Amino acid sequence: MQDNKITAGYTAVEGYSLSRRERKNLIRIVVALAAFAAIFIADKAVGLADVFGGRYGWLFPFALYLAVYLLIGYDVLWRAVRNIAHGQVFDENFLMCIATLGAFALAIYRGAAGMEIEGFDEACAVLLFYQVGEWFQSYATGKSRKSISALMDIRPDYANVLRGEEAETVDPSEVAVGEIILVNPGEKIPLDGVVTEGASSLDTKALTGESLPRDVAEGAEVISGSVNLTSQIKIRVEKEFYDSTVSKILDLVENASEQKSRAENFITRFAKYYTPAVVVTALLLAVIPGAVTGDWSTWIYRALSFLVVSCPCALVISVPLSFFAGIGAASKCGILVKGSNYLEKFDKAKTFVFDKTGTLTKGNFAVAAAVPEENGDEILRLAAIAERDSDHPIARSIAEKYGKKTEGGYTLTNVAGEGVVAEKGSDTILCGNEKLMERYGIACADPDATGTVVHVAHCGAYKGYLVIEDEVKPEAAGVIAELNAMGCRTVMLTGDNERVAAAVAKKTGVTEHRSSLLPQNKVGEVERLLSEKKRSEALCFVGDGINDAPVLMRSDIGIAMGGVGSDAAIEASDVVLMQDDLRGIPTAKRIARKTMAIVLQNIVFALAVKAVILVLSAFGITNMWAAVFGDVGVAVLAILNAMRAGRAAKSDR
Repeated sequence: MQDNKITAGYTAVEGYSLSRRERKNLIRIVVALAAFAAIFIADKAVGLADVFGGRYGWLFPFALYLAVYLLIGYDVLWRAVRNIAHGQVFDENFLMCIATLGAFALAIYRGAAGMEIEGFDEACAVLLFYQVGEWFQSYATGKSRKSISALMDIRPDYANVLRGEEAETVDPSEVAVGEIILVNPGEKIPLDGVVTEGASSLDTKALTGESLPRDVAEGAEVISGSVNLTSQIKIRVEKEFYDSTVSKILDLVENASEQKSRAENFITRFAKYYTPAVVVTALLLAVIPGAVTGDWSTWIYRALSFLVVSCPCALVISVPLSFFAGIGAASKCGILVKGSNYLEKFDKAKTFVFDKTGTLTKGNFAVAAAVPEENGDEILRLAAIAERDSDHPIARSIAEKYGKKTEGGYTLTNVAGEGVVAEKGSDTILCGNEKLMERYGIACADPDATGTVVHVAHCGAYKGYLVIEDEVKPEAAGVIAELNAMGCRTVMLTGDNERVAAAVAKKTGVTEHRSSLLPQNKVGEVERLLSEKKRSEALCFVGDGINDAPVLMRSDIGIAMGGVGSDAAIEASDVVLMQDDLRGIPTAKRIARKTMAIVLQNIVFALAVKAVILVLSAFGITNMWAAVFGDVGVAVLAILNAMRAGRAAKSDR
């Protein structure tokens, strides 16, 4: 039963359903809208002020419209009063209250003076459609939050730690490194560790965006936040909870909103000065022409219309929402962006600098060739015998390539810096570099190979050599080609020699490469590239996040590859690709490009429409209904446009 609850809780975020608060507000809006429509139609059809007739007939429509006004706007009135009490006067709640209460006051004045009533319906409409815009904002934010809440749902609630013969359920923070934890099917893995018993499939979708389960068995490393799907497994804890992958990711996501883009900061500053300015302008618009003409009713109405359309909520809401939706779209693809400022910078990224080992290449060695080819099996067999007891990556690559059981009984002697000598009676195998061959007086080939060369001799006779290379990732060439097609500069930095660097550069298609670099030299190269780029452009460095932390931090945008399980990746980088897949880079670039395009569209559209209606309202060409569209209509359209950023990556999925 508990397992079912855990699984249900994990999958609930796959879809988005309205929250209780959203449902309640939606019902309130629908009821208020229906009541308003009925009152409005009756008022225009028969004239509600004439139902009872007389000097105070206007009180009947006033009471009906006031009921709708309070139903739809009580929370706006309360927020305005509360914010004023806290010293936060000039916000959209204040503008809405001044405009709508002013419209009510104007209508009361006109009714008491025996003039045609105007303002009750418009005051209700302003608040009604403002609430519609607020609801759309809440809904859009919830939709965008869905993918991020999938990340937040990775937080483990407990750990089953084996102490003695029994499994004790404790908080993950109470488990020490080295303890064994038990994870049942349907439970989240609470801490990073290594499987010591059992085999299972893990759902890592919330961490990496990868939909296919990952199979693990004894000896496999597992990360916190994954969900165990099929079988019970035991895990030896390798990291404390505060240092685990899930803890660092949650901290990253929770603090992402603190890193604001320049566009968001601009809107915040803009609203700070804009709102008081329009309040003063509206006041002057009511007082000066009203005093000159004596037609106070007309100019107060125009000033109120001016206030309604001047509300900056379309910008204040839609711009942050656009970035939020873009970050959510990236997280669906296993791309963690630490803040909207980095998404904004990514759109300007024109230079991409790649570390070679572990980034463009797999970081593991493989036998690329055996020369002469006709003796390849024999060369592999002899090399596998000599390297059978070694844990060196090159030795492991030889054993993996041979793939068969090797002969035993040989005495293996390691010659430091040269290779291995395997002896069994008169049977002697030499496996190493040219120095080992020279030591035993064996002439060897001088191959023009781009990888590490391992020479093999048997009983004094030279047999040939193996070429060991670091494999280029299969997606590397396609990703580099895509970035080059976008007009970006691609540079590879490596500590390998020029021959190896040139070969990898040719395979991947990078436009430039630098070889034989020490870690401090990489920082110098990035400094040089930063000085060469335009001020309006950004430079991205892509590394494995382990030994590249200084370069990741120095670049405009640090992108960590294979961030899962890498502390340095999450701490030093600005963007973390949770899958060890380079295709996340052009995907993030497209998401950033679309997000920034939507932000610009919303800013231009909102300011242009508001400017036009502000002028028309000031001259009395339009009424408050046009002002309602200028405020709420623009806000709703901007919010709907912002939601498109959440679909920015769908074509890549």
